Amino acid sequence: MKLSITLATSRRILAQLRHDHRTVGLLIGVPTLLMILLRYVIDNPDAFDRWAPMLLGVFPFIVMFIVTSVGTLRERTGGTLERLMTTPLGKLDLLLGYALAFGLLALVQVGVVTAVSVTWLGLDLAGSIWSLVLVAVLDALLGMALGLFASAFARTEFQAVQFMPAFVLPQALLCGLVVPREQMASWLEWISAVLPLSYAVEAMLELSRGDEFTSTLARDLAVIIGCVIVSLMLGAATLRRRTA
Repeated sequence: MKLSITLATSRRILAQLRHDHRTVGLLIGVPTLLMILLRYVIDNPDAFDRWAPMLLGVFPFIVMFIVTSVGTLRERTGGTLERLMTTPLGKLDLLLGYALAFGLLALVQVGVVTAVSVTWLGLDLAGSIWSLVLVAVLDALLGMALGLFASAFARTEFQAVQFMPAFVLPQALLCGLVVPREQMASWLEWISAVLPLSYAVEAMLELSRGDEFTSTLARDLAVIIGCVIVSLMLGAATLRRRTA
């Protein structure tokens, strides 16, 4: 691994995204619009205070999954990845370059959504805003890492989008967002215990309840970070010199 190569990879990805206004609009505008819609659909400040922190973790996860899976697949099928693999660029350089670039985008995305939620929409948090932003960025990185891994199983961009129901929707249903996990059937609760989004939502709930750094929050953060690392390792295993 070379830091200069990693940073060059990040700059290349950021330069591509800077000229892709639609993708930037998707990354930043869509989660913000969804949060605004949520506020006025609920039209109840107390209910919004309960739902918004959880969705601040879910929205970046979903959007980053879609953008990363489609963007990475485009590089695979277009031959860019194959050409890069013939250079001194290592797999770790490429993956960390992706993580750094999309991590910066995730920080901007979460910052905008959080700022709009706290100021305009009146979100009242019991916990620290900075801790909430940190967890939301980790959730976005989790979506990025899973999207990178999922891109290996698609042949077209349409197929990459179709993977969202397989990778994202089951987690959204079982993470405790719709029904508390302890109220689910026991076998569903067991499944939810191995899904990373469950811990992302639980971490957001912990932060919305208070400012203390609890053991549950520490465990949730450890699981999220571990899942990001494992997903990146699985993504590295799918990187080949020859593209499909």
